[in-house]
Amino acid sequence: MTTATAFATAEQKQKNAKLTGRKGTKVRRGLGHYLAWASLLVILAITVVPFLWMLRTSLTPNSEITGSLSNVIPAHPTLDAYRRVLGLTSLDENLAQGGAGAQINFWVYMRNSAIVSTVVAVGQTLFSAMAAYAFSRLKWPGRNVVFTFFLSALMIPSIFTAIPNFVLIKEMGLLNTYAGIVLPTLLMTPFAIFFLRQFFLGIPREIEEAALLDGASRIGTFFRVIIPMAKAPITTLFVLTFITQWNDYLWPLLVGQNEKVRVLTVALGIFRSQTPQGAPDWSALMAATLLAAVPIMILFALLGKRIVNSIGFSGLK
Repeated sequence: MTTATAFATAEQKQKNAKLTGRKGTKVRRGLGHYLAWASLLVILAITVVPFLWMLRTSLTPNSEITGSLSNVIPAHPTLDAYRRVLGLTSLDENLAQGGAGAQINFWVYMRNSAIVSTVVAVGQTLFSAMAAYAFSRLKWPGRNVVFTFFLSALMIPSIFTAIPNFVLIKEMGLLNTYAGIVLPTLLMTPFAIFFLRQFFLGIPREIEEAALLDGASRIGTFFRVIIPMAKAPITTLFVLTFITQWNDYLWPLLVGQNEKVRVLTVALGIFRSQTPQGAPDWSALMAATLLAAVPIMILFALLGKRIVNSIGFSGLK
């Protein structure tokens, strides 16, 4: 009787310990859950608040910007800044609306940015996919050594290559041309090769071997088998490259000063420095910046989930 009682007591203690452990685990998980959400909310605020403030400033007349900083919503919201940016007002109307008299050929510069970004994104995606295919699917002497060399280039800041590239473009006579802007990043980048290589490694070799047995060439297998199967990461790389090139400022500033090839980021910097009336047209500058960000926001809204999934998948390989 005593033995049975002792055994039951010990068993009950074990059950109580398990219940206590489960409760502690749930408390820790609940605390971690709330901390994660709090961190996400902080990051969201840091990301969204500048855009909201930019929108607020673009809707506020210049005369009220400094005097109404405490107002989240403009006292007298207006779209005049957008009209000035899009060239829908004359110089007299510009000044009458409180503008600085600065001018910006917004649509011309946006067209230039679209041309440069599209050409670089298409070229870099295509050539990087070819290089990634060679590193992941083909066997040749020194493959791993060469790939390590490419990866080491990720540690070199792009600013270190700006001067050599500028001298090269100048000697080739390509200053103030589209070619001069796109050539340094047209072919490939180490990140693009690494990104696609990681995905290509996950494609079963049996599929490729079956295509080769059916008489397909290596190049045919690449375009007809590998590329369709890698549509998601290739689309992701295209979008990331497009966004990177769209936001690039330093290189287009160095080699694309001519208005015919000037991109939007450089034009916004010049627009900021134009002060015919002694002060920048802050509301128009914010309006132009917001309009310049619209294409990028649309891309992320449409393809954001695919981008995150593709990056996560490639990182697991």
